[in-house]
This record gives sequence, structure tokens and C-alpha cells, in this order.
Amino acid sequence: MMQFTETLPPSLHQTTKPCQNFATSVNPNQLTQRTRPWPGFPAPNKALGTFGDANCMEQLLVRCANAIETNDATLSQQILWVLNNIAPSDGDSNQRLTCGFLRALIARAAKTGTCKMLTAAAVALSSSNMIETHKFSIIELASFVDLTPWHRFGFTAANAAILDAVEGYATVHIVDLSLTHCMQIPTLIDAIAGKLGHPPLVKLTIAGATEDVPPMLDLSYEELGIKLVNFARSRNIILEFNVIPSSSLDGFSSLIEHLKLQTLVHGNESNEALIINCHMMLHYIPEESQTTPFSFEDSTPRALFLKQIRSLNPTLVVLADEDADFTSTNLVSRLRSAFNYLWIPYDIVDTFLPKGSKQRVWYEADICWKIENVIAQEGSNRVERLEPRSRWVNRMRNTGFRGVGFGEEMVGEVKGMLDEHAAGWGLKKEEDDLVLTWKGHNVVFATAWVPS
Repeated sequence: MMQFTETLPPSLHQTTKPCQNFATSVNPNQLTQRTRPWPGFPAPNKALGTFGDANCMEQLLVRCANAIETNDATLSQQILWVLNNIAPSDGDSNQRLTCGFLRALIARAAKTGTCKMLTAAAVALSSSNMIETHKFSIIELASFVDLTPWHRFGFTAANAAILDAVEGYATVHIVDLSLTHCMQIPTLIDAIAGKLGHPPLVKLTIAGATEDVPPMLDLSYEELGIKLVNFARSRNIILEFNVIPSSSLDGFSSLIEHLKLQTLVHGNESNEALIINCHMMLHYIPEESQTTPFSFEDSTPRALFLKQIRSLNPTLVVLADEDADFTSTNLVSRLRSAFNYLWIPYDIVDTFLPKGSKQRVWYEADICWKIENVIAQEGSNRVERLEPRSRWVNRMRNTGFRGVGFGEEMVGEVKGMLDEHAAGWGLKKEEDDLVLTWKGHNVVFATAWVPS
């Protein structure tokens, strides 16, 4: 862990009880206030008292963020020192979560140039405590996404909805906007081969994203396409694979233009189903432009992207994403939202991966990448801009789509998938949509839409 003692005030050098010393500058009532239960987190222990509590950790992080934003280097350094001592990177889930935010706050101070006194801490962080995201082989990634329902939930719900929508079509064109590099497609091909009497021609178009967003693959898109084509052939399905280099930063404009051109050339073939499958990718489209405030909903890049999709008159649009809000322009608001959501994956990992395992290191490195992006980055570099289900639902309706919901058979398939995983996972319906939960807290939502 990082060491800050060389530049600390004398009073802090002399104490062996940093929590008690620092507590004199913090409102105890504020620190011990609990606004909601934290399932999975340990109760405050005798050694740390209230400083081991999740809500206390959050308050310390908030105070630190405010100090960094106001360029109060002395207070920032004192709080960071306390956090460094009570939140080790190999501690419990609560401590590891806090350590991730500690790293992110130091990275923000280094990037923004505030708190010059924190330079030494930033150097120490980058040299001794940096987490590097892993580049997965395709076998590693397939195994990785199967560890929890985090992605499998969206795969299962979407595949069930797609199967219903494409029945009777000779050709199925799937536009796959997926964070997981087509890991959903083999299960969909299996389902098509097993449930449709006359397997259709399957066209698969993906956006070859130019951003390095985890999980990252050590395989080129061309190599990935060859593997998918061969897999489909083994299931007696002809698969055409097409990759369009495209960026989320401009609303996947290259992909949209390609799809429009295809429509002009081939027309709206009556026996071809167009499926737009969006799996945890649309929140990388900026939610506001440089010239248009976020409040002008119809003009945001996300709304414009959906309008372009609507103009293609798709057979079905499936949207699955994480149910949280990371869009605030205020750092403290984002920190609170992220802290109150990202405790979930840290809590989950303790249930299925042993400390020190490679997969656990990879899993938590991806979470730390997300935390740092939310906290340390701004402008176009801050791409983790999650929005809650309710906002996406309103946006889809305003763009000319209506929800089609999930039938009991689809719900049964999702429940069957959840039964394969540890206790704690749950499923609930909100209006027409399905929501994956962990210990009662919303995690991921899945929605299905058709043109109104």
C-alpha cells in the first residue's frame, strides 16, 4: 500500500490510532448515519469502530473528494492517509471497494493538477499499486462471463425474445452492440439451431469499437468472426460475419451509415428480420453533446442514435444494461452513486472466487477501471455514463418504440439460469421489463422493444 507519512503533520506522525486522531475533524453523527442496509458487509469491528462501516467509508471518500476539488491538499492528504490504513487492497469487500475509490481520487488529483502535495502519493500509486486490466483469450472470456449472471442474465432474456421475434423469417440479421465481444452469439446460434424448424441464414454485424474498454480480447475481430462462422457451421447454420469499425463517441455513426446503405441497396426485404441487440454498450454513447445541455432530451446523442435505429424499422430491439446513474456532472454525486452500486460486484466476488485467484484479480481490475473512469476522468474520456432503467424506458418510448415484455416461458428460462448460480441472485418484473437483483438491490435490467 501507499505511504504518506513523510509529508504528514507532526501530530499524525506521533499517533498509532489514525482513526481516532482524524475523528476530531469529522462529525461523528454524520459518519455513523445509515441510510440503508448494506447486505454482505461486516458490522463495524471493535478495532476500527465506526471507521470500518461502509457508510463511514463513503463519508470519508466524499470529504476527500471535496477537499481535492477545493485544492485543500492538507485535508486531502490526511483523509487519504486514514483511508490507506483502514482500506487495504486485500481486505474484505468493503475495504477493497474503498481502496478502488482511493486510487481513483489520487488519479484525479494527478490528472487535474490540484493538490500539488499529492504528487508523491500519485507516483507511489502508479509504481506500486497500479491495477492492469487483462486481455482475455476467447476461452478465458467465455469462462469469465459465465462466472455470474451479470452478463448471462441479459444473454438469456435477449435470446428468448429474439427467438420469438424471428420465427418464420428466412434471414435473421443481428446487429450486435455488445460489451462482451459476441459471447452471447454462440448461445443464440445453439437456440436457433435447436428451436427453429428451418434454420435461417444468419447475418451478424458488429461494431468494431475503437475504445479500449474492459473486458478486452486478445483476438482480432477477423479471427473472432472465423471462429463464429465455424461454430455456426457445426450447428448447420450459415453465418455471414461483418465488422464495421465504429466508435461510441459519435453514436456509432459508421455503423448506422452502413445499415442505411444496406437498406438502400437491398430494400426492406420482407423475409429478413432485423434485430438490434444492445448489451451494455449504449451507455458509452455520450448522454449530452458539447453544445446541447442534457435536459434537451430529444437532441442528446443517445436519443439521436435511437432515432436512427427507429428509422431502420427493426423487427426487435433488445436493451440490457446496468441499472445505475453515473451521469452527474458533480463529482460527489457520481462518487455516491458509484459507491452505492459498485459494492455489489465486490460483495459478489467473495461468494465464488478465492482470494488470490487469477480470475478474481481480473474481475476486480475491471471494476477498478470503471471506478477510475467515473471518478478521475472528465469530458470525452469519461465513458462510464450509466443511466437507470427508467430513463432508458422513457427515451425508447419518446423515440417511437413500445415495450413488448417477456412472457412466462422467457421468465422461466431466466430463472433456470439463475438457479445455476449462488444464492443471493433474484429476478423481478418492473412494468414490461426484467431486473436482475443481488440481495434485493437492482443490478441489470433487460427490455425488449418493437416500433410503435
